[in-house]
Amino acid sequence: MNEDTKLTASKQRWAREGRFLTGRVARPETERLPPGQHLVRDWPVLDLGRQPAIPREKWELRVFGAVEHPLTLDWAAYAAMPPHTEVSDIHCVTTWSRYDNRWDGVSTRDLLDACMPRQGADFIVLHSYDGYTTNLDLNDFAAKGAMLAHAWEGAPLSEAHGGPVRLVVPHLYLWKSAKWLHRIEFREQARAGYWEANGYHMRGDPWVEERYSGPEPPASALL
Repeated sequence: MNEDTKLTASKQRWAREGRFLTGRVARPETERLPPGQHLVRDWPVLDLGRQPAIPREKWELRVFGAVEHPLTLDWAAYAAMPPHTEVSDIHCVTTWSRYDNRWDGVSTRDLLDACMPRQGADFIVLHSYDGYTTNLDLNDFAAKGAMLAHAWEGAPLSEAHGGPVRLVVPHLYLWKSAKWLHRIEFREQARAGYWEANGYHMRGDPWVEERYSGPEPPASALL
């Protein structure tokens, strides 16, 4: 069994069993660590067994779908956008969290200003170079702290952690922060991504333990 199949099978089993759920609700304004999480100092690597190697000079990001101004950014166009830096915590659905990560890149709000989503384009599907997909609501994509990051702790993002560019949405579980970002699709209807179609929550808020979708998939996963 390859790494892709093993990881998918394990995480599907966790979803069926409700593994790691504590039933607690935390308040991010008073509690820094979400329920069921533990702190780590390193940065664990989890993927589907494929880590695409994309040189910066060959990388591009396509922004398409329900937008007024579709975009195709090469590295020079991405680097010409307003620079942005954030320090944020990250929380993986497999129960580890890491505090105070410094990211450099481009704010998602600046990208939204450039592409201008159409009225009703309230959903996004992120597509990665390895074939991975995940979904977001527009409000989560546009949240404070969300960004397209190319550097972590002052150094270029490594291949293992999603370089050249990955999404960072720190207020949601980390599977929503797609690595090796290649395409951003704006939609008028929600569509489940890879893990969402395999038993994981359509939103993924760690503060209320939105790890799994429950015994029946959400209706939007069938669109």
